[in-house]
Amino acid sequence: MTPSPDFWRGRRVLLTGHTGFKGAWLALMLRELGATVTGAALPPAPGPALFPLIAEASGIADHTIDIRDPGPIAALVRAARPSIVLHLAAQALVPRGFTDPVGTFAANLTGTIHVMEAMRGVPGINAALMITTDKVYRNLADGRRFREDDPLGGHDPYSASKAACELAVASWRDSYRADLPRIATARAGNVIGGGDFSPTRLVPDLVRAWDGTAPLVLRHPDATRPWQHVLDVLRGYLLQVEHLVAHADAPDALNFGPTELEETSVRAVIAAFEAAFGTPLPWRHEPAKAEATRLALDPTLAETTLGWRPKLDRDACVAATAQWYAAWKRGDDMRARCVRDVQEALS
Repeated sequence: MTPSPDFWRGRRVLLTGHTGFKGAWLALMLRELGATVTGAALPPAPGPALFPLIAEASGIADHTIDIRDPGPIAALVRAARPSIVLHLAAQALVPRGFTDPVGTFAANLTGTIHVMEAMRGVPGINAALMITTDKVYRNLADGRRFREDDPLGGHDPYSASKAACELAVASWRDSYRADLPRIATARAGNVIGGGDFSPTRLVPDLVRAWDGTAPLVLRHPDATRPWQHVLDVLRGYLLQVEHLVAHADAPDALNFGPTELEETSVRAVIAAFEAAFGTPLPWRHEPAKAEATRLALDPTLAETTLGWRPKLDRDACVAATAQWYAAWKRGDDMRARCVRDVQEALS
């Protein structure tokens, strides 16, 4: 269940999207495992962000690159000579997909193609993992959990752009097999944890309501999502890479999500955070464009292939997240706290 320091120690890793929420945590995790990490990403958005808090501890070689431009990412791949590529850079917000569909497809689909083209023909790359989402599946609202061989789809621009990424990865893998490293995709459910300050995401909105900086507005209070802790998901990504390198028959895609019993509604997550924060969090409902009422992943293949399971159940996940934000609000040394959290996740 834990990534191998022997595998990662001294490995050259190219990590795109290292200034984002998951990317910053992953940079720190790779550093703790002894990898040499080169990052490619846009700067964090204005306001609070995780990466500036942990940048010094991550030890990452930080490069400002827009993957929508093919030239800089291709040059960085050649210069960094990575053994592993972890591609997380993306436009990751569903509401922004509605307001900027062209930019969303440019970042998510075209950017992914640029990363694959940058790797094509470059020697020494052992494996590449391309991160998509649980929203890549065609959701027929039939109540079943999605498995890796289910049809892809996407009713909104963000989901469709990520499903298109999956098709592009499969196409490049089949068409240019001799010139590319082994490539797979990872599809994770809704990820929460300390350090996410993104707009229009539930936990950051809860935190802003808690500290009084913004009211809590819910788009779909009865929606159910596969919430899980960010460090659990990142452990899964690294285990998938290790398996990809070691096994020629490794799956082309894996789901990472909680068990069916851990699927939770938005209302239930709010109640759990109210208990963790010790204060009510009033909210109002403002219906938005249609999103899936239920999203649920079947993580059986990741469990049987990698031995992966989340360490934290829903209550522990919420408690750990709430404690992180409470420490941040107190002004604690968040770099040291993040290092301790990563070390505990890897123990």
